[in-house]
Amino acid sequence: MKQLLQDGRTGALEVTEVPAPQLLPGCVLVRTASSLVSAGTERACAEFARKNLFAKAKARPDLVRDVMAKLRRDGIGSTLSTIRSRLAQPQSVGYSSAGTVVAVGDGVSDIRAGDRVACAGVGYAVHAECACVPRLLVAKVPEPGVSFDEAAFATVGAVCLHGIRTAAVALGDTVAVIGLGLLGQITIQLLKIAGCRVFGTDLLDSRVGLAIRNGAEEACTGAWEFRDLCFQKTGGVGADAVLITAESPSSEPVNLAADVARDRATVVAVGTVAMELERKLYYEKELTFRVSRSYGPGRYDAAYEQKGRDYPIGHVRWTETRNMEAFLRFIAERKLDLASLITHRFSIENATRAYDLITGRTDEPFLGIVLTYPEAEPSESRKGDGISPLPASISEKIALRPPIESRPTDAPVRIGVLGAGAFAQNTLLPALKAIPEISLRGLCNATGARGRSAAEKFGFSYCTNSEDEILRDAEIDAVLIATRHHLHARQVVTAMEAGKSVFCEKPLCLSEDELASIVRAAVPRLRTTSKTAPFLMVGFNRRFAPLSIQLKRFLSQVHEPISMNYRVNAGYLPADHWINDPEQGGGRILGEVCHFVDFLSYLAGECAVEVRAESVSNRGRYSMDNIVATMQFANGSLGTITYMANGDKSAPKERLEVFGGACVAILEDFRRLELVRNGRRKTFRTRWQQDKGHKGEMRAFVDAVQAKIPPPICLEEIVGSTLATLRLQRACQMGQPQNVDVKEFIAASSEESSTY
Repeated sequence: MKQLLQDGRTGALEVTEVPAPQLLPGCVLVRTASSLVSAGTERACAEFARKNLFAKAKARPDLVRDVMAKLRRDGIGSTLSTIRSRLAQPQSVGYSSAGTVVAVGDGVSDIRAGDRVACAGVGYAVHAECACVPRLLVAKVPEPGVSFDEAAFATVGAVCLHGIRTAAVALGDTVAVIGLGLLGQITIQLLKIAGCRVFGTDLLDSRVGLAIRNGAEEACTGAWEFRDLCFQKTGGVGADAVLITAESPSSEPVNLAADVARDRATVVAVGTVAMELERKLYYEKELTFRVSRSYGPGRYDAAYEQKGRDYPIGHVRWTETRNMEAFLRFIAERKLDLASLITHRFSIENATRAYDLITGRTDEPFLGIVLTYPEAEPSESRKGDGISPLPASISEKIALRPPIESRPTDAPVRIGVLGAGAFAQNTLLPALKAIPEISLRGLCNATGARGRSAAEKFGFSYCTNSEDEILRDAEIDAVLIATRHHLHARQVVTAMEAGKSVFCEKPLCLSEDELASIVRAAVPRLRTTSKTAPFLMVGFNRRFAPLSIQLKRFLSQVHEPISMNYRVNAGYLPADHWINDPEQGGGRILGEVCHFVDFLSYLAGECAVEVRAESVSNRGRYSMDNIVATMQFANGSLGTITYMANGDKSAPKERLEVFGGACVAILEDFRRLELVRNGRRKTFRTRWQQDKGHKGEMRAFVDAVQAKIPPPICLEEIVGSTLATLRLQRACQMGQPQNVDVKEFIAASSEESSTY
């Protein structure tokens, strides 16, 4: 399908052919008919993307602080790699569209294929031929009488409605509107529907005239003229409310609002403006200043937008979805004139011309800009299926021309990849690409833009939105899984059943039932005598770090139980982050503490037999991610993990101390290793950056696929580390120690009475 994408480094825009998005649970797949270009928001994004690094740093000092903290913690190499990778990501643009539903995902019961809908949301209602949109970011378009061009205004209309509701205006109120662009023109029409007197101001005469035709009682271009107008028309009182719908880097609009407002009035910032308020103006009138947050309640709430958990109407009357529905009803009732606001239409193929307009490259007045999309022509695979078809041009798979430097397709190991998130692109794929014996064949990602970008960057033969495409591909020997945590178990089982060797980034799974299903899929394959039988590996990379190998060699001379203290300064993660979502991420114990459980098991040379854990008091800020855990191993060794999210992220993240056999070892953040025995001290250091073993684990995985070495981590250790982590989480929740018997779990899971 065609999608408009923006280069994160240069701001350049291009219409690119990408795979259609996957249909996700709780979402609908929409064939786009029209999308609206938001001049203010999208111009600001384009201008920021075009800034050089220094200008971007000046505009976003918060990001600079994050970069400096990472630089101190991880070193210059890792930091530069992350920055380059993020800037290289193409940005999806657009957030207001309309089209026809093609298919609905699991959990959606009130929308059907063939319904006409308006769509909202950055990253969802993008400028593309097809979009996957969460249910509560979709509103049905009333039939008949509402065109797709009009319905594409629904998101912007919801922004205006929420701004008006935030101002709490009432019938008969006088409202001043500052900024008569698209937001301002729609706001004026909505205020007239609400029975308000409206006055407006803008810098352009043409917009002033249009505002009067759309219902403004009067409008003008000058600030002082507007001040006089507001007081003259209100008998010297001033406006009951002021809505700022302008887009400006200046604070003049917010202070003009204070000038024209009456005593104890409300000022609402709807547009993007600077907010350096003149205290004297606001203090003397005791004004209320409010910022209107996007489309309404529910915005930026992952539970609402992504999981479809609606707010009860008795508690929240006007959510973002209900605002969109109300706006669409006004259109259907012909109470709004949107046709007069559309100044330009471009086909998706010519979408870059719209940005030439809004960024000033084309010196031409504009207001509402609509992108249009081709009518659907059924592809052969979809004809006769009874649903509104996708255009034949929308593909699930796109063949790519490999870069000159990419590996030959006859390389011994051919890899398919599921997931192209930040960790995959910053860490796993660079480590894989550096191995001469591999060929990167197919990459699957839920969003086509990111998938194609990663596939081109690393030299894949094709990109796709279909997992089955990767798993059915007979040319693929092994699959790397780097998707979100809740998908891992199912994808591991499916890939192994397809006869592929599997590398799964941690965690392996989120429950013991999932772990049992993986064991059932893996055990039969271990019984074959073939050296090339499929095997499972998990991304417990710390085992493969050069300093870890030095440490393991040092401890091999210790012939008694050891004591290990692992301190992790993990840093704060918001409670609504997807990793803390029990359904998607499983929480930080499963998502990251599993690393340290496995590393201590590796050093002890045994799986844990008992785990205990306690968490620091939550106080509502943390998500059970301040814990102290204790592990007991079969050989008598003990391990303690102190995992804390309440520290300062600029401090080093990890420190391990090991004691035993009259020896001491200290590993500092995988950058420095100190070994002490018999009064003699040896110190090892990495040169430029941390090496946590990602390159080593990829090398070992490829060697194992080629049968040069056995599987790098045996199944019993993989299951032991995963089971111990699952039991550790349970110990933390229940406040009681938990036993861990790996052999019994494997035997029970594989439904075998004999030992593994």
